[in-house]
Amino acid sequence: MTNQFTSRLKDLIEESGKMQKDICSDLQISKQKLSKWKTGYNEPSMDELIMLALYFDVTSDYLLGLEDETGARANSQNP
Repeated sequence: MTNQFTSRLKDLIEESGKMQKDICSDLQISKQKLSKWKTGYNEPSMDELIMLALYFDVTSDYLLGLEDETGARANSQNP
């Protein structure tokens, strides 16, 4: 099962129009690390999550599935 993070990361990579090797070079991470994040095998650390959010110009809450692309809370049942 794909979680929100892996789904959104894949979408952001695709929407960026950049090759994965270029993203890895920009972020100074290995291709294996990015691949493991995309498949859900591993998750990024807090610092890596922030790095991804800044790189793709989204919030960490968006990456985690806590808000949608407009910034609204994804689950309106939570206060």
